[in-house]
Formats: sequence, C-alpha cells, structure tokens
Amino acid sequence: MQQQFQISPPDKVQTTVHLPASKSISNRALILNALSLSTTPIHNLSDCEDTQMIIHSFNSNSNLFDVKGAGTAMRFLTAFLAGMEGEWIIRGSKRMHERPIHPLVETLVVLGAEIDYLEKEGFPPLRIKGHPLKGGEVFVAGNISSQFISALLMIAPLMEKGLVMNIEKQIISKPYIDLTIGMMRDFGVHVKWEKNKITVKPQRYKAVEYTVEQDWSAASYWYEIVAMLPESEVKLPGLRRVSLQGDANVANLFSDLGVETEYQDDGIIIRHAKRKAKKFFHNFVQEPDLTQTFAATCCFKGIPFLFSGTESLKIKETNRIAAMITELKKLGFLLREDGSGILEWDGDRCFPDEIPTIETYDDHRMAMSMAPGAILFNPLIINDPMVVAKSYPSFWEDLKKAGFTIHSK
Repeated sequence: MQQQFQISPPDKVQTTVHLPASKSISNRALILNALSLSTTPIHNLSDCEDTQMIIHSFNSNSNLFDVKGAGTAMRFLTAFLAGMEGEWIIRGSKRMHERPIHPLVETLVVLGAEIDYLEKEGFPPLRIKGHPLKGGEVFVAGNISSQFISALLMIAPLMEKGLVMNIEKQIISKPYIDLTIGMMRDFGVHVKWEKNKITVKPQRYKAVEYTVEQDWSAASYWYEIVAMLPESEVKLPGLRRVSLQGDANVANLFSDLGVETEYQDDGIIIRHAKRKAKKFFHNFVQEPDLTQTFAATCCFKGIPFLFSGTESLKIKETNRIAAMITELKKLGFLLREDGSGILEWDGDRCFPDEIPTIETYDDHRMAMSMAPGAILFNPLIINDPMVVAKSYPSFWEDLKKAGFTIHSK
C-alpha cells in the first residue's frame, strides 16, 4: 500500500530551519572535483538522492551505473563518462527512460563520443565507450534543459580542441548555466561567453577546497508557509544575498506575496507581511523550479496569476504543468494552460474534495509545494511523501519542528 502523510498546520510558525545544501552546487562540485583530480573532499555536500547517486557512481567499482530518478546525475555522468577511458552503461528509473537525452548524446557524438541507445532511440539507458574527446564547434538549442549545456561545459576544458558552443533560440534556466561557469572559474577554468557563443579553450582544472552553500530552492517552501501564516517568522541560516543560485530571486518575488526578507551575516530571517499583489505576473524561464511553489502560494492566498516561461516543466520528473492543474483542482482551483508555456489562474473555483489527497508523481517539488495547503485544507493528505528525499530529505521533520502535525496513514 502506498505511504501517505496526513498534515495539519499550527496557528503560526516561529522557528529556525537548517536547510539542505544546494543540490545544484553539490552536483556540479562533484563533477568538477573529479575533473580536477582532487583528493580534497567537498564540504557541506547535499544529502539528497541526486547528489548521493553521483557519489555512489564515483565510488562504484562497476561499469554499470543506475541513477534511478536523478536527472542531473544522468546528464552530468553521461558527459563525464564519455570522456573517461572504459566502457560504461548508465540507466535509471522507468520515468528516467521516458525523459529524452538525445540532444546531449547527439552533441557529444559530434564532439567525438561513442554512445549507443540500449532500448528506445533518443532515451536512456545508454552504452558509452569512453575516451578523450576531440571537441570542436557545435550548435545547441537554448530551450533544451540547461543541464545538457552545463554537462557539455564542464567537460569542455579536457577536449583536445576545446569547445565552441553556439546557442540557438531563447535560453531557458540561464542562471544554472551562469552557476556552472562561475563554479568552473572557481576551479581555475576560464570561459568566454559573448552573445550566443560560449568558448572554452583546452585547460586544466585546479584542485581547490570547496564549500557548498545552502539551497535557495528549498527555502521557497518556507517562504510559502510564512506567506500564508500571519505572525510567522523563520530563520534560515547559510543563505547568502550574493549567490550563484538563480532561485535566490525567490526573496524578491515573495515581497509581492507577503514575505519580507532580512539579510544577516549568517543567513536570512523571513517574516509575514501584509503586502499582497492583486495579480501576480512572472516569466519563470530563469527559475523554473520555483513555478510550483508560486502557483500553489497564489492559489492559497487568492491571488490570480499569469506565468510564462514554463515550457521546460513538461519534461521534468513529471509533466509539472499537468500535475499542478490536476492537483490544485482537488483543492478547488481551476488553472489552465495554453500550450505555449503560459500557466494561468484567473480566480475560477470549483468545489474542493472533502479530504484532499495529493498525488506527487514521483516529483519532490509536487510534495513540498502542495504540503502548505494543509494551512487552508485541514487535514491534507500527501501520497508517496518520501519523494522529498530527492532534494530535501529532512523536509517533513523540519515541518514537525515548526509545529505541523504529521501522521503516517
């Protein structure tokens, strides 16, 4: 039988939450550390499943890697292994085998890689015959996953000719590419980005001591909770005002939804504020992982919204647009999308389920963005709640410490 959590809220939240380390930074740091041939351990690595999959792969004595549902691990390791001597097989969960990887594979092949599809053309699992890559000039679409671009960039300095990447179409999730380039710089590699062209000359990474900062994406769920509960205040140590994480923009965006942010030397304090937008507009092309949090928050606070830039959400752990439309309808909110990256709620309502039960679709962000709905719909039931382990394993324990009541059903 599927595990369920029944959640009931406190009247207000006043607590300190120690967020997980950034999954995005941790995953890149592991790849860059390996490429630099460093023996220095990375400090404050995330304990999430995605990061643990990469660690496990590096520590494995096998040539068969199973990354389960870790999309970042699949993309980054595919590129990494393509340049490493040996024959490798990389596979994942059923859903992972439904997520296209051909844009990355085809580009790697142009650069000299030998990769075969073991089942369906264009999708994992893959067989990789690894060897040093020639490199050269390639053209990639900017509207594919930024993880494809980041995977190519990180191995680029080790290519014989380096890499010239021409990016076509609009770039989605640009902050994640900026994050990759910034971290490559930390490890001693220079990257030149002019207009739509990124150039990486052959170089060597240097071994450095590296500490991962806390995760701004995880902070977004506490912003959601504080926005919904008057008199609430949460301290979040380890977050930095100046951050390479694009999702740090959550602090600016939530100022329109009733949360003020105070920056301190050791982190931030977020507090409930009375400010509330009449309607919320935003293009999430740079922060796609925040879309579910904001869709849920706006509905729960009765703020109509129009979101653009959501195209990439259809090829995540699930089709996140379809999932949000389906699950928020259970709570009485009628969202719609037009197929071109627009997700909208104009205030339309329907009768909510008597005791709403939220499906999570093997998607950690579905569970965490919908859980604060218990503040309005008490009790709220979350199916397959431990899916949060993908990025925030201690999420439910942190909710309990903050005063939420959580019963396993």
